[in-house]
Amino acid sequence: MNSAVLKKTMYWFVVPALVMYLIFWIYPILKLFQYSVTDYNGYVQEFHYIGFDNFSQLFQEGIAGKSLSNTLIYTVIFVVFSNVIALCLAFVLNMKIRATGLYRTAAYIPTLFSAIVVGFIWSYVYMPESGLIATVISWFGLDGSNLNLLGSYNSALYSITAVEIWKHIGTSTVIFLAGLQTVPQDLVEAGKIDGANSWQITRFIRIPLLATSITINVTLSVINGLKAFDYPFIMTNGGPGRATSTLLVDIFRMAFKEQQFGLASALAVVSFAVIILITTIFVLQLNKREVSA
Repeated sequence: MNSAVLKKTMYWFVVPALVMYLIFWIYPILKLFQYSVTDYNGYVQEFHYIGFDNFSQLFQEGIAGKSLSNTLIYTVIFVVFSNVIALCLAFVLNMKIRATGLYRTAAYIPTLFSAIVVGFIWSYVYMPESGLIATVISWFGLDGSNLNLLGSYNSALYSITAVEIWKHIGTSTVIFLAGLQTVPQDLVEAGKIDGANSWQITRFIRIPLLATSITINVTLSVINGLKAFDYPFIMTNGGPGRATSTLLVDIFRMAFKEQQFGLASALAVVSFAVIILITTIFVLQLNKREVSA
């Protein structure tokens, strides 16, 4: 079999994956854009095209603005704190200390639990009177019965973000730890010979060589933050009020509770555009820094 025939034959192996991609990814996206300009309710197949009325309603009533602002706040906090804490934890776990394997396992354990299990566990931790936090506060002679972190409009979003950070910090730590273990020791030794202290070695040698790991972790964190749904839905169902209503929570509510599938599709299009735009910007900027590093 000559090379030309072999090359043509190899293309046929791509066809099954391409067909699945078109059916389960491209086609639903196209239908999403179609439904976003209709009054489709998700049940009756008859619907009418209404142009951009759904998009106008989203922004005029402040639905898109509130859910988008909640999602962006959630994402920023999650990206910053999860990566900073994971990086610090990776540096500690990379040291030669006793029971390192045990500590590494402990750091990764939260990642193994499903979102619904984590959500219910932390709902009990946050309970005002009998929760873990309220109990610990009472040990110090303080009144923890009024500390309702999930029931307060001002603290609910931040409390749920803390749960997301706790859940995913193990994955980020593993990625950073893998990057640290690829740092050439001869560069570290050369820095010590030149008189660099531990901070200077970390700042000018280890962290720049972690550029790829930082790119991976930040990109994954941005995507996870922008598509936040599990914990706001499980722990507060978007409340109190709309304090924790993210883009995906509002999409779910409109589509399956209020039977406004067309409006939900319009918000999904907005969410799709925001995720693509922000992720692309982050990836391009991080790739530039990775190349320069």
